[in-house]
Amino acid sequence: MAEDEDNTLLDADDPSAEGSKEWASSFTVDGVQYAASIFWESLQNVEAPFLDAKEAAENVLVGADLFCVKHGKSPQLGLALSSQGFKKGMKVAAVAAVTAMSDASSLLAVFKVDAGYWYLCVRNDVILSDGDVLFVKEEDAREQFMSMLSVPDWSRKIAPEEWGIDETEQKSLSEVFAQGLDVQLEKINALRGAELAIVVVLSIAAGAWLVMFIANTFFATKTQENKVVTRRAQKKVVKEVEKIVPAPWESMVDTEWLLDNCRDRIQALVAISTPGWVNGGVTCSASGVVTSWRREMGRLSWIELALSYSGMTFTNKTIDPRGTSVTVSLPFQSVKKVNSIPTKNMTQLRNMINDLFQTLNMSISLTEGQVRAGKKVYGSLNFRLNSTYDPNVWKPMLTKFSGLKVNNIRYNNGVWNYEGTIYVQ
Repeated sequence: MAEDEDNTLLDADDPSAEGSKEWASSFTVDGVQYAASIFWESLQNVEAPFLDAKEAAENVLVGADLFCVKHGKSPQLGLALSSQGFKKGMKVAAVAAVTAMSDASSLLAVFKVDAGYWYLCVRNDVILSDGDVLFVKEEDAREQFMSMLSVPDWSRKIAPEEWGIDETEQKSLSEVFAQGLDVQLEKINALRGAELAIVVVLSIAAGAWLVMFIANTFFATKTQENKVVTRRAQKKVVKEVEKIVPAPWESMVDTEWLLDNCRDRIQALVAISTPGWVNGGVTCSASGVVTSWRREMGRLSWIELALSYSGMTFTNKTIDPRGTSVTVSLPFQSVKKVNSIPTKNMTQLRNMINDLFQTLNMSISLTEGQVRAGKKVYGSLNFRLNSTYDPNVWKPMLTKFSGLKVNNIRYNNGVWNYEGTIYVQ
């Protein structure tokens, strides 16, 4: 296990952790350490994944120095930072679990482990960007689980027995990991492939030259004694430069961009109307949009025809074995990032929001949190609100707060649910 101060971490604008809830980087099962709370994204270059990893470490999860790969129908790249307690050679919990339960294309699970409660969410064979989190507190894991439980059509639902949640099963992680693949975290900048081959060839050549040199020097017939003067090479001292981890607000999803895109995608999906099929709600985040329909009457071909006529391209479409539910996902191809520096302290921000919503005669849930980025800790105020107004109405209000990040937007039957984080000075 990693040291306690490294293993109990806080989200640093990392989609793999939910808001500012406390999370950890690893847990132990049967004496083996497994890495959790890894950031996942789609893998484009399956043949050379380390190239994608290098690019993602520079543009997506800045500072990431470890990676892993989940193969399958939807290949994914997992990223992690050693500064957050992750280590090279750690086995990856999410890959082991997903491959062990590959029969479930959509999996919602929470396992009780030694370091807390491990939350795993897989939709259409894709580990969601915030779907691999080792929560330290039980209430945080339960809240996240119940939030996603409202999304219909899960192939499998796993939860601790003591939670007493209907239609969930209990599963031993020892049994699960025994059936899954062993994938380990690797260094992003390690030599591999052609680079490694070149190094090996050069090493062999250098060794052969050294043997020939020694043979010629000591065993060849000497015709002339030459005095050799050698100069001691000056040892070069390289001073290790401390890596600077940017503040979470220096590269965050642009609020206006996300509100506009979520509104457009959600409205387009909800507009797909098929007799006998009911939409079960839409969830939107920076990674994309997920929704599903449930059959009450009619035929499967009706909803499939409606989807094909919608004009949208779905990267994943899942139909349950009975043909009674259809789930689709629509990821964003590119995400707009901005630098949004906070301008208010915690007290000013809380008072400002409370006064604003009292004026509107509306309620809003506010909770204080902390976010760690490298060795620094930043304060944040997490918010949650329900409204009948779409993102276009809330946009002028939400964009007035510097340092605001919308974590997700959910729509169901005329009600919009907004969750986000506002960083403070």
